[in-house]
Amino acid sequence: MNAALLSSKDMNWCTPREFFKELDREFHFDLDPAATEKSAKCAQYYTPVEDGLKQSWGGHRVFCNPPYGRTIGEWVQKGYEESRKQDTVVVMLIPARTDTQYYHEYIFGGKADEVRFLRGRLHFTDEDGNRKDSAPFPSAVIVWYGPNMKPGRSRDA
Repeated sequence: MNAALLSSKDMNWCTPREFFKELDREFHFDLDPAATEKSAKCAQYYTPVEDGLKQSWGGHRVFCNPPYGRTIGEWVQKGYEESRKQDTVVVMLIPARTDTQYYHEYIFGGKADEVRFLRGRLHFTDEDGNRKDSAPFPSAVIVWYGPNMKPGRSRDA
């Protein structure tokens, strides 16, 4: 196994195209706040230069696969906080590290509307779409709906 998989040296775990497409069919994303020009999944995206942590995500249907390094907790906090805005849905793909502080502060206890633990291990890709070895960690999809975006309610409800 690649040693970088077990460290924070490799923080770019690009979302597999088919996995993203399945989520996109459900949520209709329009913003990827943690992307590069090559890895962006949406027409609107923020690269490390624009720094998605410093941008507003309000009013968007956000897909975020954040860097899996030391700042991941900041990204989860940002996802939760931005999801409190009107017309906003945030869907985040993160490691299922349920013992972390950010899970307890921004996901558990009813803070996330949905936590979808994935069966098996994802095969992430590099920026060119080449499949990597399976991840050495389980993954979860976290969903936060804005106040007027709960399923079954129209955007104008």
